[in-house]
Amino acid sequence: MLLILRSLILAVMLLLSFVIVGLFCVIRPRHRDNVHMFAKIFSFAAPILGIKVIVRKPAAKTDEPCVFLANHQNNFDMFTHTAAVPKGTVSLGKKSLAWVPFFGQIYWLSGNILIDRKNRSRAFDTMAQTAKKIKEKCLSIWIFPEGTRSRGKGLLPFKSGAFHTAIEAGVSMVPVLASSQGHIKLNRWNNGVVIVEMMEPIETKGLVKSQVKELSSRIHSMMSARLTQLNMEASALMAK
Repeated sequence: MLLILRSLILAVMLLLSFVIVGLFCVIRPRHRDNVHMFAKIFSFAAPILGIKVIVRKPAAKTDEPCVFLANHQNNFDMFTHTAAVPKGTVSLGKKSLAWVPFFGQIYWLSGNILIDRKNRSRAFDTMAQTAKKIKEKCLSIWIFPEGTRSRGKGLLPFKSGAFHTAIEAGVSMVPVLASSQGHIKLNRWNNGVVIVEMMEPIETKGLVKSQVKELSSRIHSMMSARLTQLNMEASALMAK
């Protein structure tokens, strides 16, 4: 019964959010703050799903653009990670999203960037254009460097595109981690706690493309270690 009720509420909420955001996107297509507004609306669904989201951000705030590196677990990212998306941020998504009825068109109109991962040459062109937009429009980019959902398998290996883009644009990289979401079930009343934490920015100025592999490996190790800690903390909070 709870599963059916939640599914109905979620469906109505998502439909309304698509209509509202869709209208805004038509009025101000590809505006730099459309994605932030979209994300905020989606994050409101977390309590309905029985999820308590705790968001942590660095104490020192900055308006400088950056590349956010977020772990990608499952579809619940739409309701947890979204609570942390700041203004002036757009995401990088696969080109095939454009063909999803209604959602795909709104995703593009919101200002997000589509990349053709199957075509290496086009993918690199898109990342180069993304670096240019970061510098010219003072945009931050939200990227899932794993490239696919981990589905409870921990932090998967990173693809290099995000790191090339950050170095090309000369901006910091900010790791963003959501603790484990594998326990979330729509038919469970209380789905516990998910901690979404933005780590301290990692500078890329002065780095060159030949250092991408080392940078990627270093950040992956940092994020993997921190994710283990967050999972333990979230589990402890749920046990109370």
